[in-house]
Amino acid sequence: MRSILCLLMFVVPLLAAPVWAEKPRAVLAATPLSRMDLPWWRERHEAKLGELRRVRPDLIFLGDSITQNWELRGPPDWANFEPVWQHFYGGRNAVNLGFTGDATAHLLWRIENGETAGIAPKVAVVLIGANNMGKLHWPEEDTLAGFDAIVRALRQRLPATKILLLGVLPSDRSPWVTTTTAAINRALAGRYRADTAVTFLDVGHVLLRDGHLNRDLFYDPKLERPSPPLHPSAEGQRLIAKAIEPTLAALLGDKARQ
Repeated sequence: MRSILCLLMFVVPLLAAPVWAEKPRAVLAATPLSRMDLPWWRERHEAKLGELRRVRPDLIFLGDSITQNWELRGPPDWANFEPVWQHFYGGRNAVNLGFTGDATAHLLWRIENGETAGIAPKVAVVLIGANNMGKLHWPEEDTLAGFDAIVRALRQRLPATKILLLGVLPSDRSPWVTTTTAAINRALAGRYRADTAVTFLDVGHVLLRDGHLNRDLFYDPKLERPSPPLHPSAEGQRLIAKAIEPTLAALLGDKARQ
């Protein structure tokens, strides 16, 4: 009798439960998403795969348009990024893997589809997340899941590579973006504080003046069709490079560039 009662204790709750179970919500920010339907994106991806095979880099930069902008040459001066890149990263066997418009999901797809294959860089610098808060409008917790997925993928594919994870840079797009950016960076600082494989740096302060965004360090307002500050100018990028340099040099094991 006691055994029957025990059996009923397990069976009855199962019978009372709904016959269906709600599927967990898919977190797109942490799901590899391709943009290969865009010709320019596909061509850049294929070109970068070739460059990685040729160069076998010691240093890679993974990101969106802010990273891709390192390849721009002026004039004007605010769009002349290449001299700054050469000053800080020339001679360091570096490859730029920035793709305009990419969010965490798109970077994750690239990591899992060739951009970490056959290489063993000393350091991977990751700057991503701004586009999660653009048209996609993904919430904080989704973007954090995207960051976690990227870090896991890099650890799996590049186990000997040190990761320098940069905080999402400040912008002036909306109060929600400003608040969410700050929340994401606080959360990333907390979860990677004791991680020996990941170094987190929030260098957004170099783009501020008296606690407010320094619009002079962004090129978007200078365009023929001005838009809110999002992309650092060449000078803004120089300040970012200077801010991360001591940490990057230590991770690379070389001398810091001044």
